[in-house]
Amino acid sequence: METRISPDLVQSDNDARAKALNSDYQALGNKLSRSGIDIDAVTAKVSEFFVAVPSWGVGTGGTRFARFPGIGEPRGIFDKLNDCAVIQQLTRATPNVSLHIPWDKADPNELRDHATALGLGFDAINSNSFSDAPDQTHSYKFGSLSHVTPETRAQAVEHNIECIEIGDALGSKALTVWIGDGSNFPGQTNFTRSFERYLDAMGDIYKALPDDWRIFSEHKMYEPAFYSTVVQDWGSNLLIAQTLGEKAFCLVDLGHHAPNTNIEMIVARLIQFKKLGGFHFNDSKYGDDDLDAGSIDPYRLFLVFNELVDAEHRGVENFHPAHMIDQSHNVTDPIESLMASANEIRRAYAQALLVDREALSEYQDDNDAIMATETLKRAFRTDVEPILAQARLRSGGAIDPVAAYRASGYRAKVGAERPASKAGSGGIV
Repeated sequence: METRISPDLVQSDNDARAKALNSDYQALGNKLSRSGIDIDAVTAKVSEFFVAVPSWGVGTGGTRFARFPGIGEPRGIFDKLNDCAVIQQLTRATPNVSLHIPWDKADPNELRDHATALGLGFDAINSNSFSDAPDQTHSYKFGSLSHVTPETRAQAVEHNIECIEIGDALGSKALTVWIGDGSNFPGQTNFTRSFERYLDAMGDIYKALPDDWRIFSEHKMYEPAFYSTVVQDWGSNLLIAQTLGEKAFCLVDLGHHAPNTNIEMIVARLIQFKKLGGFHFNDSKYGDDDLDAGSIDPYRLFLVFNELVDAEHRGVENFHPAHMIDQSHNVTDPIESLMASANEIRRAYAQALLVDREALSEYQDDNDAIMATETLKRAFRTDVEPILAQARLRSGGAIDPVAAYRASGYRAKVGAERPASKAGSGGIV
């Protein structure tokens, strides 16, 4: 397998940290054993938990006001894969990449060969009918899958079917569809007719799915449409999945909710009705900030994973949600942010594995609110970093991924190889 950072450098950094890690791991193991928890069993499960990285996430994002380029930004999908390989090499948590078409469009054979050489695979394919591509016949300014004109809708459907074909050639098994369709003024669109048009267009896409594929619809309460969006909430999303059929599921983006929304309950409802397809992990202060996972509200991330582990514990049938990161990095090195997020997502999973399920169930049945919430908090307050670091080490990764990455000088190296990007302004100045 081709590596982007010298394995000797990673080994040297690990050697300097191994003694402290072993001491911390043993201490935590002793503590957990008093509660009947086998730390090695938890570490093994964490080692097998993976989250896909977004190809677009290794570039520098922007705001609605401006974009400030970073050093060594990827010039295209092959540079993006190289950067994604660094994240996987050091974290051992991100073996798959989620592509966005047409941004990442290239010869599927070349993409597959390059990814394979780097030890990477491909996760869900993301379509794009929320912005116009060069030489596009019909504009999506006023919508795509719900557009008033049949020609525009047909173009959007055709694009999604092309994404399925590309993904099938790459070994993907899912299509994620998010649209920016909606309105900015009351009366601009007819709510019912636009949703009917959307369902009809999604039905055409659904028919093109291979038998072993899934389609994920994603809800978003606002932006770029601020008065209404066609797929505005989880209820609309659930209706879509139920209408389309058994291969249709809901995708939950943690940032696409109002600040005080009970996202973990949404997750529980979608699990209950067998329509949870997966996640786009990030964090948010005001709604759709696309901040690093766990950077604002790590407890909420833990509570989401509490529902996921609960479903595993109950043995929910055919329960295999897709886990993907979706972030925009404006002031950080994207590779560092994605590594940190992968670590935080695994942290929430590890903490959720420590919850005493039997005790929690008894407290819930007894209406013992204090002890029930303390049971969750006890797991959340546990410092599981030794488990995460040990999982990375045993899988061939770095004990401290960010430290190893910085020591490698990778960013400066690609900065010298890749031409600097030009700054660009946003839509509001």
